[in-house]
Amino acid sequence: MKSLKWGNVKQRQFFGTDGIRGKVGSGKMTPELALKLGWAAGRVLSRSGTKKVIIGKDTRISGYLFESALEAGLSAAGLNVLLLGPMPTPAVAYLTRTFRAEAGVVISASHNPYYDNGIKFFSTDGSKLDDAIELEIEAELEKPLICVESHLLGKARRIDDAAGRYIEYCKGNFPAEHTLTGLKIVVDCAHGATYHIAPSVFRELGAEVVAIGDKPDGMNINDKVGATSMAKICETVLAENADLGIALDGDGDRIMMVNRRGEVIDGDQILYILAVDAQRRGVLKGGVVGTLMSNLGLDLALQELDIPFVRSNVGDRYVMELLKQHEWRIGGENSGHILNLDHGTTGDGIIAGILVLAAMRRQDASLESLTEPMKMLPQVLVNVRFEGSDNPLDSDAVKSAQAYVEQQLGVRGRVLLRKSGTEPLIRVMVEGDDHDQVLAFANKIADAVKQAC
Repeated sequence: MKSLKWGNVKQRQFFGTDGIRGKVGSGKMTPELALKLGWAAGRVLSRSGTKKVIIGKDTRISGYLFESALEAGLSAAGLNVLLLGPMPTPAVAYLTRTFRAEAGVVISASHNPYYDNGIKFFSTDGSKLDDAIELEIEAELEKPLICVESHLLGKARRIDDAAGRYIEYCKGNFPAEHTLTGLKIVVDCAHGATYHIAPSVFRELGAEVVAIGDKPDGMNINDKVGATSMAKICETVLAENADLGIALDGDGDRIMMVNRRGEVIDGDQILYILAVDAQRRGVLKGGVVGTLMSNLGLDLALQELDIPFVRSNVGDRYVMELLKQHEWRIGGENSGHILNLDHGTTGDGIIAGILVLAAMRRQDASLESLTEPMKMLPQVLVNVRFEGSDNPLDSDAVKSAQAYVEQQLGVRGRVLLRKSGTEPLIRVMVEGDDHDQVLAFANKIADAVKQAC
């Protein structure tokens, strides 16, 4: 199968595929830029008249710094600020809608280590900002910061019941005729923004919950726990004899799961469960959007059910674009960003977990039985770090290695080379029938990329 590469997106100076992100204190993530960004965003986003912006953050120690800087910038632009404290990214999107705010701001670097942080925005309807609006904000950043008159300065206050509001919203997405009574669930909060929310959601729906990764200290977010580090939750599910595990990432917008056998259930398998459940209930609208990284096994399994499947570029914003284009509802990434537009405007790990549990209860089935019909093809992803402006993928040696692997795989495999949108990485993905062969091929291409860096 011919290799696939990322699409061309108009370059922006500050915003990447998921807001602004980087190492704290250097590059883009400085207090000076956060102050100016708050002011610039305030200038662009203060046009509908409510003059309110919501700010939430994850549990990184640097969140205090960036929260204060953004608050000052927004106030200087004349906007009032509602502070949520630690709150999952999808909760900020939800509360932005319910408070009828001009925008929502999330301070988080998602699955990155604690020494990174990021800033991303939601529009008043809880969706991510369009590229055009981000470009407008970047244009304002080039201008000198001019504070509004004193009587027009924005005020700030904290929303004390934000967690409770979101917990009730999450529970409302589970069918009223069912409960989770009798299920034992391990919930891994990655020491992140869901630590005070996710365990309560599943307990209040009736499950026995074993919580891990629920003691953030500002520096342990995503550290050997969470959706990007599954060993701990797999071990805990087996040790606790639990029915399943739910692993969230630092900001709560992605999910990975574990069945009772200690096997990881990734985003592609979750998409399969949700699509089949919707089809069984007669509520599936169209098909499913995956990405260039989605396992070929998902494509083949959906074909057997006559469920259409298309691939977007990597990144949940591009999944959203195709969902809107096709007027479909279900899409996501194998990394665990799951979108169901009948239940929210952005990826939501807790909601995705609730929808999988609802499918289990409706069908009186275990997690492993729901994924059994979908056969995952071996897929290996190797990340190669690079620095500088040169693109290693333009190297003749990389192209030659890629062509050789594609020829060897034929129609039963795929090669995907792409730059990460959030980190200085080249991602090398190879997929095929034989794991050992796929691993060898991925390392062969990765070695060529390393030599070209």
